[in-house]
Amino acid sequence: MRIAIDIRRMYEFGLATYIRNVVRTLGRIDPANQYFLVGSAARFDQLGQLPDNFHFLPLQNPEASFANYVEMNRVIGMHEVDLVHVPHTFWRPLMIKAPYVITVHDLLDYMYRARTNNGMRRMVHSYMTRHVMHKAARIFAVSNFTKRDVARYFNVSPSKIEVVYNALDESFLRGHATDAEQEMIRGRYQVDSPFLLYAGRISPHKNVARIIEAFSALKTELAKEGAFPDLKLIIIGDEVSKNPDIRRAVIRSGMQHDVRFLGYVSIDVLRIFFDMAKVFVFPSLYEGFGLPPLEAMAHGTPVVASNTSALPEVVGNAALQVNPENVFEISRALQRVLTDQCLRERMKAAGIEQAQRFSWDLSVKRMVELYSEVVAEHRRR
Repeated sequence: MRIAIDIRRMYEFGLATYIRNVVRTLGRIDPANQYFLVGSAARFDQLGQLPDNFHFLPLQNPEASFANYVEMNRVIGMHEVDLVHVPHTFWRPLMIKAPYVITVHDLLDYMYRARTNNGMRRMVHSYMTRHVMHKAARIFAVSNFTKRDVARYFNVSPSKIEVVYNALDESFLRGHATDAEQEMIRGRYQVDSPFLLYAGRISPHKNVARIIEAFSALKTELAKEGAFPDLKLIIIGDEVSKNPDIRRAVIRSGMQHDVRFLGYVSIDVLRIFFDMAKVFVFPSLYEGFGLPPLEAMAHGTPVVASNTSALPEVVGNAALQVNPENVFEISRALQRVLTDQCLRERMKAAGIEQAQRFSWDLSVKRMVELYSEVVAEHRRR
């Protein structure tokens, strides 16, 4: 088979991680098929060394422009591929003869943000995306939760939607951080106290303001017991300046000296923070999958996560699950994990086991099987 993969949106951190892992795994397990990677030449280096059955098709026009969309359709058409895999949700129909499959990571833009994103543009966007969904030969959903959302919101037959799970980036599978690595973090980031950790985007649905409120309540309860007087909350993510509500939550709670914002850090640094954290807290309001809790579990860090959206499916029984809208429930769960050593040990073992249930090799092997099914169906027609 000749399969094109759209890599144009590798400027988005989460999507880049997904594409990188899919492509690298294909390179490791599938020497038979020919793969054509379509996108900006500036993104190719992120994919590393690939075998000879992988070919780069660079696009010249700026990403996200209409000219880029036209160019992509033309380039794919010139190479007579059997199938196109677009690893994200899109709304401009592909003008090609070959069938295509898409990956849906979540429907955040259509569901959670819908109440604040009304108007004609949203209606057109939803209508065109629905058209794209119905024209797709298969839809890969990253969780059963996302599969149900796609089926319900876009009225797509569940039989057309295949659950193909995400898995951990190889960076989180290199074992625990060394003493030297932890000492580097202490020096570079001035981390000399026990801390709770949040890592992810800083946006309303991530519920970071409630993490800060829960942390404030936790500090009050711990003070009564004289426990963890130096406990900090470290927040790793994009710029807080774009979300002033987060700063206001810190000031309201009086936690200016105990909450630290580190901004973006590389994966190699993040994995060390996972190892050093006392608890990873992730009470997100909406997730199509939710990789950060799984990353923390791979490093043996106990996790407190939401009991909503896809997170119960991802964390299983290995995390303490909480109502993400209840600050005191979040706070009580954090206190339990911090102070109950037997619980911590059970969660550590269960978390490592849970993280191992998700495998890129298994997921990508299933993708290749589905590629073959789609191409065979198209050829029969």
